[in-house]
Amino acid sequence: MTLNRYLLITARTEHFNPEDVAGHYEHLDRLKKEGCLEMYGPFGDATGGAYLISASSLAEAEEIGNADPLIRRGSSTVTVKEWRLR
Repeated sequence: MTLNRYLLITARTEHFNPEDVAGHYEHLDRLKKEGCLEMYGPFGDATGGAYLISASSLAEAEEIGNADPLIRRGSSTVTVKEWRLR
């Protein structure tokens, strides 16, 4: 199975709740343990962040992104892009 890389870009909404951050990091820790998370980090202006994952399809990457507690609870939105790194 070929894995592609996907950049998941999160952006805080007006409903951002700092209490959702702990669940977000638990989500990232689980992805790291599963071997699909390559790197992640917040933006310097505190408006959100991004993480790079490996997945078999855009649909799978979107499913992973939408499972993030920040997204499920409306604290952030997620945009998923296939990233063809060189």
